[in-house]
Amino acid sequence: MPAKSKPSQARAKKGAKALGAQRRPRAETTVTVTFRHVAPTAAIEQYAERKLARISKFLKRPAQAHLILGVDKYRQCGEVTVKSGRIAISAQEVNTDLYAVIDLLAAKVRTQIKKHMEKLEARKVRALSAGELLSETQPGEAQATGTQRE
Repeated sequence: MPAKSKPSQARAKKGAKALGAQRRPRAETTVTVTFRHVAPTAAIEQYAERKLARISKFLKRPAQAHLILGVDKYRQCGEVTVKSGRIAISAQEVNTDLYAVIDLLAAKVRTQIKKHMEKLEARKVRALSAGELLSETQPGEAQATGTQRE
């Protein structure tokens, strides 16, 4: 009976490894919110933390996000700075609604991070394999050079 359970355990481990290999651990994002000329509320702070914590999906390293929310007369202003490793991204937004400011800032930061990560991926250059190198040389050229030596 123990012999029957071993193959099933091996399959379970194999399936768990395959699932684990697909998932990359998320980098943590710490969000600090500063209020200027605005009464600080827990709802706005939680909303901002929830929105800005989603940027960790696109980053490979832990990040710190600093959000500054303020009011100038009728305008709701927001400024965010995200630092992760060597990356430093900032965005500013002005609107009449504070929640809309947070949404727009999160969208701006997300697009900037995506663009930066695409540039990094485009910069990576892979060396050609032996098969690719051999396929680049045409067979007629190799025979022509071989006959000239003889």
